Order: sequence, then structure tokens, then C-alpha cells
Amino acid sequence: MPRPKFTVPSMSVGDAEKVVSELDTRLAVLIDLALTLKHIHWNVVGPQFISVHEMIDAHLDMVRPMVDSAAERIATLGGTPTGTAAHVVESRGSDDYPIAKAGVGEHLAALDVVYTEVITGHRNAAELVEDLDPVTQDLLIEHLRGLEQLQWFVRAHLENAAGAIAESTGEKAAANKVRKAADS
Repeated sequence: MPRPKFTVPSMSVGDAEKVVSELDTRLAVLIDLALTLKHIHWNVVGPQFISVHEMIDAHLDMVRPMVDSAAERIATLGGTPTGTAAHVVESRGSDDYPIAKAGVGEHLAALDVVYTEVITGHRNAAELVEDLDPVTQDLLIEHLRGLEQLQWFVRAHLENAAGAIAESTGEKAAANKVRKAADS
């Protein structure tokens, strides 16, 4: 990524470079999330299909502006936003979403894991930029408000009568837990 040649008033180019680097990763993660949401939208099946199919489109409608605001903040700081497929794969820090056509429970359990990873990364980035750029921190906090709400919508589908959600360590594990519970 080219080093910014200019940035916003009262911020050094060096600080801008650090912030842009964090935002670049968050941009790749958000683009990947948007693609994952569309993938789920196309591949979810089962009795609750239409409600989840439509819910996922609403999630995408909330994530797309986050992608745009992250890219625009990079440009504002003098950086170059990169949204190419190769850059996203290289920068996102996670593997491809592993589930193709599957039931509502499997996809939502896996999506819960995806949201946890995205939210954790955003929280870490917000902490890292706190002293460098409160405007970028505010942007990330605003993203977190939306992302946490989206995860809550997913978890409402996964929560049992006792108010618990099964913990897992990855998308495949989450999907397998839901599949095993449905088989028993």
C-alpha cells in the first residue's frame, strides 16, 4: 500500500499511515462480510427460509454503507482504498466461509462466529486508533453499533429457551453443532 503523501490537518503522515493500515484491514473484512452475507442469502434453505433470506438482505443493507465509509475514510486520510478480490483475500485474516447450501440453523450458527470475528477485529482496531485519530475511532464505534445489533438478530434465532447459545470455535464447528442438535 502506498504511503499517504498528505493527510487531514493536525495529523502526521506517519500516524495517518498507521490508521490507514488498520482501516485497510477493516475494509477487507467488511467486503468479505458483505460477500458472505450474499452467499448465505443465496444458499440458506429450510422451513424458515424466507424470513432468514430477507433478514440477511437487511444485514447486507447495513454492511454496505460501512464498506463505503471505511473506504472514504482511508481516502480522506490520504490513503488508497483497495477493494479488489485479491486484496480482500490477502488482507481479511480469515478463511473462506465454509458452508454451501445448508439449513437456516447451520448458516446462522456459522454467521454468529463470523460476526464475533468481525466485531472483535473492529474493537481491537478502535482501541489501536484511539490516540491517533478519534474520528476513525468514532467511525469504527459506529460500525460496532450496527454489527453488534446484526449479531443480536442472528443470536435471537440461535438462543434456546434457557437463554443460552452454544459456543464454538469456528464456522464449521458452529454448523456441526447445529446439525448434531437437529439430528438428535
